[in-house]
Amino acid sequence: MKIAIIGAGNMGGAIARGLARGTIVKANEIFVANPSNGKLDALKAEFPEINVTNDNDEVVKEADIIILAVKPWMVEQVLSFTKLDIERQVLVSVAGGLSFDRFSEWVSPQMTIFRVIPNTAISERQSMTLIASRNASKEQEQLMLDIFNELGMAMLIPESQMRATTALTSCGIAYVLKYIQAAMQAGIEMGVCPKDAQKMVAQSVKGAAELILNNDTHPSVEIDKVTTPGGITIKGINELDHAGFTSAVIKAIKAGNVE
Repeated sequence: MKIAIIGAGNMGGAIARGLARGTIVKANEIFVANPSNGKLDALKAEFPEINVTNDNDEVVKEADIIILAVKPWMVEQVLSFTKLDIERQVLVSVAGGLSFDRFSEWVSPQMTIFRVIPNTAISERQSMTLIASRNASKEQEQLMLDIFNELGMAMLIPESQMRATTALTSCGIAYVLKYIQAAMQAGIEMGVCPKDAQKMVAQSVKGAAELILNNDTHPSVEIDKVTTPGGITIKGINELDHAGFTSAVIKAIKAGNVE
């Protein structure tokens, strides 16, 4: 199985690196195209077996899966100059906001297409990746899940949920980082060194996530475990609620669920 990645920027480069470290695709079966050489050279230095070029058609012609990792406004232009084998190849777009209906204007409506929305943690192989499919078989859907599960966690969803779930994941990771930043600032004010505060808070966030992901539990259950009556944690929880923390998070997530 050969995979072509058009675009070696933050997302395309991260996907290429993640695939090269995985078990599903061999590094020498990954082909990456980018108009400039700087990012390709960095990728090649890290993974010498990855194939790199400035020519999109060169990487596409032999590929089974083509991953478009370019800015949304560039997709139409790239596709207009790219020759695709509609029957044999699978097109995967990581460009946000472009619907299957838009793609049907640029490629055959019969082509197998996936919309894939990772978040920036894909660089650490810890992405929450959303996948929607069109004209795909169950086997193709499972392959896509397998590929992106090696880069974190992947979930197959209907396209109708793509905008809402993007607000939870791609936007949501920034909100989590905002909490980490705010908690760090509190720690610094209380005399903790910035680097120490950052590690403490980041590990606490990671631990909270692992509790939820690895156990049949719920945030409320885990919160109850640490809110001793009359203790300091419940005082802090109440302060968050008094300040509108829950409402602010809900509003932030919903703000991302727009056209």
